Amino acid sequence: NSPNYYLDYAFEEMRKLVDTFPKSYTERVFVVRTAIDMNVQRAAETTVENQLRQFGRDYHATQAAVAVADLDGGVRAMVGGRDYGASQFNRATDAYRQPGSSFKPYVYATALMNGFKPSSIVVDGPVCIGNWCPQNYSHSYSGAMTLTQAITRSVNVIPVKLSIALGGKSPNPAKAGRVKITETARRMGIKAPLPDTPSMPIGSDEVTVLEHAVAYATFPNKGKAVTPHAVLEVRTGAGDPVWRWDRDGKKPVQAIPVSVASDMAEMMSHVVSEGTARRAIMDGIPTAGKTGTTNAYRDAWFVGYTGNFTCAVWYGNDDYSPTNRMTGGSLPAQTWHDIMVVAHQGVEIKEIPGIGMGQKLPPTPQAQAAAAAGAPKIIDTKPGPPPVLTKRGADILVRIEKQLDDASKATAKTSATEPPKPARSSSVAFPDSFAAATDDKAAPAPRKN
Repeated sequence: NSPNYYLDYAFEEMRKLVDTFPKSYTERVFVVRTAIDMNVQRAAETTVENQLRQFGRDYHATQAAVAVADLDGGVRAMVGGRDYGASQFNRATDAYRQPGSSFKPYVYATALMNGFKPSSIVVDGPVCIGNWCPQNYSHSYSGAMTLTQAITRSVNVIPVKLSIALGGKSPNPAKAGRVKITETARRMGIKAPLPDTPSMPIGSDEVTVLEHAVAYATFPNKGKAVTPHAVLEVRTGAGDPVWRWDRDGKKPVQAIPVSVASDMAEMMSHVVSEGTARRAIMDGIPTAGKTGTTNAYRDAWFVGYTGNFTCAVWYGNDDYSPTNRMTGGSLPAQTWHDIMVVAHQGVEIKEIPGIGMGQKLPPTPQAQAAAAAGAPKIIDTKPGPPPVLTKRGADILVRIEKQLDDASKATAKTSATEPPKPARSSSVAFPDSFAAATDDKAAPAPRKN
């Protein structure tokens, strides 16, 4: 039940971080506190496995990947594949897959920064760039509509038309418009190559699950982009503080205006409430996001966020073979919902700027009947995630670990039956939110297929 994909990611991050430490540090053993929430991690692993076991055969889907992060970029959970024992390749961090329509928010955000509004009227009709003429999922056109309606219905033609409009009077307006879209995606945190192709506005350029998830955090963060990270704090084996994310990590950067982030959140909330991602609706928790489905149904995505967390879910196959008509609004949206319900247990629900607290789902007929009969309201007492270990608690645990090491050394010296053994700092002195990074020989780098 070890979160192996997450630990591989955290170890690689820590390995790079150690190289930045001052040369005065001669320590080879560090105690690392990570952002993982084991309740959410277990929920993500269990949900993916259950969905693939129950529906994978019917959908012809064999793999999935999930990344959950808070709005500071701290990675709370990660699923890099169905079975770590069978494949250590991390599909959440290292697999580049086409995002499909889940890339469109970068296009719409760029449009809002260049004079468009959510209420701006655009025409869903034929358009061609050279010999390429995009088609809608329905293979039909709906005529005039607002940008909000276009993203809610996941119309393909509109983002392509927007890319042309963004180019203005440039000799090649479509290309100039795509440059602006790429710049927006870069500022929000997308580091994938994003080669310039006419179909880029509708998600033909590949991204990773993790960077896609954390880039979406820009919307509920009032336009500020954050950096994905697993490591929160590093200490020496003796308990001395070395590095802290809140002090030494990368600071948020204003990637898009606050007004654009607010308008995008409002537009994307319609995707969940009345569009292609209805399965992601959560009772009493404001939600926004975007589905994505690629050509031949090779990839199915849902990337969404609340005022607390952001999460990306991907389903597909390693060999790029098509699924059986799986869309982002099916298993990905349902998986996202099931994971995020657990993530929000026991936490204060925050509003999304531009949406507020959203709307609660209408009560079920059973609840309405019970209320009419005067039955007392049943209070939901689901267990929440484990409490976060405070800095003082971490200091106490480090001192206890050191005392245990000293006691072990003293016992070894006084033993007459066997020679003393060198004592090592324990890597399990902390609860689930901690992991130890040891020397290179003791902890080899993660394998990748």
